[in-house]
Amino acid sequence: MERNGTGAVAVDHATGREWAGLALLVLPMLMLSTDLTVLFFALPTLSADLNPTAVQALWIVHVYGFLIAGFLVTMGRLGDRIGPRRLLLTGSAIFTALSAVAAFSDSAEMLIAVRALLGIAGATLMPSLFSLLRVMFRDDRQRRLAIAIMFSAFSAGGAIGPLLGGVLLEFFWWGSVFLVNVPPMLLFLLAGPRLLPEREERSRTGIDVASVALSVAGMLAVVYGLQELAAGQETGSGPVWPKLAVVAGGLVVLAVFVRRQSRLRSPLFDLALLANRRMTVSLAALLLVGIGVVGMFYLFTQYLQWVGGLSPLQAGLWTLPYILVNIGGAMLAPALTARIPAATVVVGGLAVAALGAALVVVATGLGVPLPLLVAAVSIIGFGHGAAIALISDLVISSAPPEQTGSAAAAQEVGGELGAALGVAAGGATGVLIYRATLSDTMPSEVPESAARSAESSIHAGIATAERLSADSPAFLGVVRDAVTHGLQAYAGVGAVLAAVAAALVATVLVVRRQEPTRTR
Repeated sequence: MERNGTGAVAVDHATGREWAGLALLVLPMLMLSTDLTVLFFALPTLSADLNPTAVQALWIVHVYGFLIAGFLVTMGRLGDRIGPRRLLLTGSAIFTALSAVAAFSDSAEMLIAVRALLGIAGATLMPSLFSLLRVMFRDDRQRRLAIAIMFSAFSAGGAIGPLLGGVLLEFFWWGSVFLVNVPPMLLFLLAGPRLLPEREERSRTGIDVASVALSVAGMLAVVYGLQELAAGQETGSGPVWPKLAVVAGGLVVLAVFVRRQSRLRSPLFDLALLANRRMTVSLAALLLVGIGVVGMFYLFTQYLQWVGGLSPLQAGLWTLPYILVNIGGAMLAPALTARIPAATVVVGGLAVAALGAALVVVATGLGVPLPLLVAAVSIIGFGHGAAIALISDLVISSAPPEQTGSAAAAQEVGGELGAALGVAAGGATGVLIYRATLSDTMPSEVPESAARSAESSIHAGIATAERLSADSPAFLGVVRDAVTHGLQAYAGVGAVLAAVAAALVATVLVVRRQEPTRTR
């Protein structure tokens, strides 16, 4: 940085090299997020070839995300120690090689193992990416725009994944959904050393192996337990208490992890980072919004299929407006910070998300046509995008330069936990409301055995109602109304959580910042 003619500090602005580097960083972000969803349509074709059991099929899809969540804290700390560019290029090279191996897996067990290793490699990417953005973009507005672009790439990749998988399977075998990662990642590996700078600041302390084991085990247990809880609520399979026990066990392990960090001279995650009010409030808002918005969006995707009667592909297309305006909100937010403080824009975005959720409550209550409901959901997406892009910047810019990787990892952990809690809470709420509504409105002509089957899960309810459509034409409508009431109830929860997050950010980061400093 240099001083201008007035004596003020002039911030270095990014050059063409930094913007080219940003375009390059979009590639691993797209590959990372696409791999989270690309198997949604590929699983039937893959299953016909590898013949996995039902449990193995679930692990093939989910183990990748589980391992990413489990290793985020460790990889953020490792990037602070060896440098984010080195970790990013190393992780990307491993990710590329494993993608090629996954394409030629000859058994379900092999594919599960390779997907697990892909998750560990993928965990190196997110903290390193965001850490490099702070090095490349010193100007606040430019850095916020860069983060918004990365956030948009992640959203786009998740949306493109199922569609890309479907298109590839029209022309190639299932391994193509993994091989498609290889060319762009090779380009990244060739150009990365030339375009991406390395961060000079380092955290020189060692990495505590016991803390690594605790963080991985705790995060894996919590995320796995929550996803299993949500899946069990949806299908009505198995008792709830074992899944709750897994979550509780994970929380205990994470509590031991936190206690250990407070006692170590060189912790894996420095708890002193959370002493920064801006970071703590931003992470809390991220968690609250994840629980509310992700849970509501999850139920909305179920609504499109169970109530709207759409195929998975059709339902995916109806979610595209949400994705597009979500990206639009993320891209608009940095421009607004030219005139409005970033924290104030975050409050506005969260307020818009709360408004959109309230409109979903009204829309589902009135039974409006699907396009109007999609419009209400899209309002949530716009506010969510505007808020989350800037929340990410608030978290990353709050940390000392040598701990940016750990801050980025904390942000990703908050997002992962918020999403997992949102899916679990949304699924549980939806099923509870579904069962209560169905019990009160069950048509009298429905046999008792069919009624019990319908109340066990939404899937069973739809199947039972369709089977009995000749004997009880109103039954299917009753089941769909019960599903709608579940979405309506959780949209109300989402509105409250978004409003609470907005109030928290407004109180701590906007109002208190504007209070005059008292003379001691």
